[in-house]
Amino acid sequence: MLGNKIKDGLAIKSSVKRIAYQIYENNIDEKSIVIVGIGNPGKIFRNLIGNSIKSICDLNLIFVSLTIKKKKLLNVVESDISLEEIKNKSIIIVDDVLNTGSTLIYAVSYFLKIPVKKIQTAVMVNRSHKKFPIKADFKGISLSTSVNEHISVILEGNEIGIYLS
Repeated sequence: MLGNKIKDGLAIKSSVKRIAYQIYENNIDEKSIVIVGIGNPGKIFRNLIGNSIKSICDLNLIFVSLTIKKKKLLNVVESDISLEEIKNKSIIIVDDVLNTGSTLIYAVSYFLKIPVKKIQTAVMVNRSHKKFPIKADFKGISLSTSVNEHISVILEGNEIGIYLS
């Protein structure tokens, strides 16, 4: 069982569209932006946002996938694109849930190896259990949850929704 459904597919679609507009408005003077999805959930969310942005403007989007190996010493970060290719660009880092902030902080630190115009973050769920000084610039929903509760974000298939268990 997935738990109590907090948002259904229609509400998620609406949140994605709102986030896409916010990203566009915050990057209106840019010719292109980099949209980075963390792991598979972040990649799916990145694609939804990217497709929504493409439907509202002609901004050039560079899609990047990031993998953070949390079991490795110092959390090894790997990208499917070289940092040289995205120098001096605006970067949006996308993940499904902001829990402690560790995933986003490691992603941000990875991109600080190169000069960038700005780095912003987008999450579907902000849980506010941060251990690191990072915030979500764009979010689908903020949930006040206990650390014992679990959030599941499903963005494809028959069970699309945000679940609390």
